[in-house]
Amino acid sequence: MNVASAATGHTLPVAGGRATAGEVWRLSRGHRLRLAAVGLAGILSTAVDLIPPVAIGYLVDRVQTGTGDLGTVLTVTGVMALSAVLGAAGTAVTIAHATRIYHTVLAALRERLVSRAMLLPRHLVERAGTGDLISRSSDDVTAVADAAPAVIPALTVTACTIVVSLAGLAALEWPYAAAFAVVLPVYALAMRWYLRIGPRVYRAERAAMSARAQQILESQRGHATVLGFGLAEHRHRAVLTDSWGVAVQSIRARTVQSMLNARLNLGECLSLAAVLVVGFVLVDHGLSTVGGATTAMLLVLRLLGPVNQLLFVVDTLQSALASLSRMIGVVTIPTAEEADASMAQAGRAAPADPADPAGAADPADAAETATAVRLRGVAFRYADGPSVLDGIDLDIPAGRHIAIVGPSGAGKTTLASVIAGVHRPDGGTVTRPRRTAVISQEVHVFAGTLRENLTLAAPDATDGDIRAALETTGAADLLELSADALDTVVGTRGHPLTEAEAQQLALARLLLADPELAILDEATAEAGSAHAERLDRASEAVLAGRSGIVIAHRLSQAATCDRIVVMDAGRVIETGTHDELLTAGGTYARLWAVWQAGQQISASR
Repeated sequence: MNVASAATGHTLPVAGGRATAGEVWRLSRGHRLRLAAVGLAGILSTAVDLIPPVAIGYLVDRVQTGTGDLGTVLTVTGVMALSAVLGAAGTAVTIAHATRIYHTVLAALRERLVSRAMLLPRHLVERAGTGDLISRSSDDVTAVADAAPAVIPALTVTACTIVVSLAGLAALEWPYAAAFAVVLPVYALAMRWYLRIGPRVYRAERAAMSARAQQILESQRGHATVLGFGLAEHRHRAVLTDSWGVAVQSIRARTVQSMLNARLNLGECLSLAAVLVVGFVLVDHGLSTVGGATTAMLLVLRLLGPVNQLLFVVDTLQSALASLSRMIGVVTIPTAEEADASMAQAGRAAPADPADPAGAADPADAAETATAVRLRGVAFRYADGPSVLDGIDLDIPAGRHIAIVGPSGAGKTTLASVIAGVHRPDGGTVTRPRRTAVISQEVHVFAGTLRENLTLAAPDATDGDIRAALETTGAADLLELSADALDTVVGTRGHPLTEAEAQQLALARLLLADPELAILDEATAEAGSAHAERLDRASEAVLAGRSGIVIAHRLSQAATCDRIVVMDAGRVIETGTHDELLTAGGTYARLWAVWQAGQQISASR
């Protein structure tokens, strides 16, 4: 796979030229015959467009020799008008069909981008930032969509125009073609300079846009935190900094365009001057007629437009290719299964996958001891940061409920993510059931009906199954939001749900998924104390009959679990039941005392 690393930070990869070309070629399968027809239409329209210069030169000679009359003028004018109509028709056909093909291919690419993004490892997305993904699926798609309908037809027509016009100049008088060819190195040098500078500038511009999108997204998502801690000015400065970075990179890109334009203007002046001098010499020596010189000048003028357009299309093409390579960079990221299969084909052992118990430890051994989850020597760190988990050994018996508690930054959520298979441990082994489901603190309500939100987890679930899940989680009142019951539209396009209702919906979704292991990562923390008891009952109902891990925000929830694991600084420092840990008088006992005091203060208000 030819995938270049991102230029800055821990962004998602950018595809190399070979990978980009290969993916575009694959996506164009089924459209190649139509593309050939589009190219043929472009060639024909180009050939027709060369008729007017020849006709004008012919008319000039007839007038100069006195052999022209009104009939000649009308005939030449008619031919020119007909050629203009045919050329316009050919161009229209080319653009119309090309646009249809390109947008069809682009739609397929965008679908692949979104599909692959859904399968990306969570740690990869977190490290790169969701803003990078959003920028690639919005800004980059827009850049490619805006460029595609113009670039390919322009490249085809321009290339044909240059070839046919040079052939016409050579057929007219070879010195004309030679005069123009002498100036071609100016254009070649301009192109070489641009291809060396342009791609890097455009990639930097796109990367800056991704960074800005990430800052804006984080500020919007953390709106309540920003207001609560008075961070508005800090976030404002962060967005301003990244916005200024976009402005700087955009100015660099526009500067490159202006410098390219200056080089093109120089080539244009030299081309006209060269052909004009050659025409004067040839006419002066009787080697060419005035009409021939006129035709040559018109052909050169006809050439200058496409040549300049070609270079400016390349400018647009480079910007689009930068975006296209970023999109394909996501499409070509291998999933964990693909990476393991590739390593197996190469004769190397795949790394232990926490999503695959067989790759981590012996399932038979786990079955003998009725252990649902087993961790041995688990270590983890984010990118090049400090260690977050260090030497974690943990056994969770099948059917038991374990609470993980500890101060902020202790590594609780990271441990849950490693157990769930979201993150691969840097060391140690993890064994867990294949069917594992996670509910995080940030639950999401998808725009759609209640039924659609719930059957995401169980597509074959009947309406009876869905109603039962809602009743079990205490969310049956969601059916009364409107007369449509399960067909009630919720989310951004329908009835907004409270945080408590959204969490109940997520719990019902998990119940329908019926996993062997359920992990609740502070899944009821956002609803507030008014709904705490109700959500705790829903959580207990969801965990009934299956193994469960609860990252407890409220210690009252931890107290009801079979066993409590206390973490601090990435290590397990205490384990036991609620009563055992209180008797021990350690970290958990102190956390419980602080939490109880806070509850008393809240109750007294």
